[in-house]
Order: sequence, then C-alpha cells, then structure tokens
Amino acid sequence: MALELRHLRYLLAVAEHGSFTRAAEDLRISQPTLSQQIKQLERGVGVQLLDRTGRAVRLTDAGEAYVHYARRALRDLAAGERAVADVQDLSRGSLRLAVTPTFTAYLIGPLIAELHTRHPGIALDVREMTQDQVESALLADDLDLGIAFDGPHLSGIAATALFTETLSLVVGAGRPDAGLGRPLPVSSLAERHLALLSDDFATRGHIDAYFAQQRVSPRIMVEANSIQALTEIVRRTPLATVLPDAITHDHPHLHPVPLDPPLPRRTVALLRRESAYRSAASRAFTDVVQHLLRARGYAPA
Repeated sequence: MALELRHLRYLLAVAEHGSFTRAAEDLRISQPTLSQQIKQLERGVGVQLLDRTGRAVRLTDAGEAYVHYARRALRDLAAGERAVADVQDLSRGSLRLAVTPTFTAYLIGPLIAELHTRHPGIALDVREMTQDQVESALLADDLDLGIAFDGPHLSGIAATALFTETLSLVVGAGRPDAGLGRPLPVSSLAERHLALLSDDFATRGHIDAYFAQQRVSPRIMVEANSIQALTEIVRRTPLATVLPDAITHDHPHLHPVPLDPPLPRRTVALLRRESAYRSAASRAFTDVVQHLLRARGYAPA
C-alpha cells in the first residue's frame, strides 16, 4: 500500500479524540471509511497502531512511536509548503506572531502599523498568549515568532534580545506624585492603595517578588486582567498601579513615577524555533522590530 498523507492525519485525529466516531465527525468522513483507512495504514506498516479493546481507543506502544514521527512529518511538510509559497519581494506572505499580554498595550500596535506601511502584502496572524504557551506553540510550528521575556527557555527555542523594559509606579497625571522630580521611596507604598494586574500576568509575579524583597505590603484594592481597564481606573481614581513605563508614552493622562530602589529591569526578546525556516516575512518583521525600537529610543538589551 502506498502511504498517503491522509492516513497520517486520520491516525492523529483518532489518537487525539480517542474515538473513531468523534474523529470521523471532526474529519467530516464516515466512521466506516475512517476505520478502513486506519486498517490500511496498519497493514502498510505491518503493526497494530491502535488498541480498540477498551471503551476509548488508545495508541499501542508502536502507535505512540509512529505518531511521534507522523506529527514531525506533517509539521515539516507544512513548513516546506510555506517555504515554497514564500515570496522574496514581499508582495505577499504571511506571519504567525504571538506576544505576551503587556506588549499588546504598547508595542504590538506600532509594530503592525510599521510592518503594514512597509510591507502591506504580508498577512499577519497575531495572538496573545502566556510565555509558556508561546514557546510550546513555536516548538509545535504553530507560530513563526514570539515576543516575550528573556530567561530560561524550552530546549529548541532561540532568543534574540530586543530591549530592556522598566517598570514604575503609575499615577494619574493630576495626582501629587506626578510632579515629583525624584524617585519615590518604596517604603511609602505601605500606605498606598493600588490597582494591579491579576496573577494571570507574569508581570504581577515580577511586582509581587519586588514588594516581598522590599518588605512592603501595599493595600491592593483592585485586581484587573485587562491593562486597558487598569489604565482607566488609574486615570479616574486616586489609585496607583505598577506598569511598564512604555505604556504611559501613549497615555498623556498617566504619569510614571520611578521607585527607589527601582524594580528590576526585564529583557524583552524575539523568540523562534531554532530549526525553523526563516521566511522573507519573518526576516522583514525582525528588521521592522529593530528599526522601530531604535526610532522610539528603547533601551537596548
């Protein structure tokens, strides 16, 4: 039997759903057809790949080994198809990008605007994910690039440092602290009421670790899982927050107040899979990122 790609896709669907019925529905083929195709595959490789004896269909040991390589083959084929479709003059192309949440508030908008101005033919798929999700998606070839923080990464992830991010206390422009010409002692926050990002954000962990190190316990009156909501709260109430300084650049009603000692800086990095094909669109985006950061005066990493 000549092995065809559909056999691999059918096997992966059954393995994912643990059921011929659900896999057939997902693939939009009949269950008998799916069962027949899997049997053809098993005859072709000469070994049973699925255990059908239980309530759920499971991979055999041989099936587990085979699926590992089947996933790799389909992933590499998809990468090859993108490489063939890659147009070096960038009259068209596509890019799959993910960013961790805080970057949607101040970085992704200018980046996309600059990319679209320079290369309007590139179609962009942008997603917001946690750092762990970004790295896993890169390794699975579900993404081309990610923007997140530098540090220990999963094996197979390559990181290029972009700039350093500074965090400060952020207050409404009309608040007394907004006019300070000097850093604010962190000890003074013991009496302050704050609105902070929820612990869904890696930034919140960074802030909590800083407060713990400084032995300061501000009163956290509001937690929000939206940066836009947080900036509106700080704008309209006496509450302060802690955010990257760059978020205030496009918000004249917000003012950063440096703390003493300052919060530790973080290095922002461009992430990709080490072995991934670097398309013309990917290279163009990398150039746009570096140009924009220089133009806006971001602190180099």
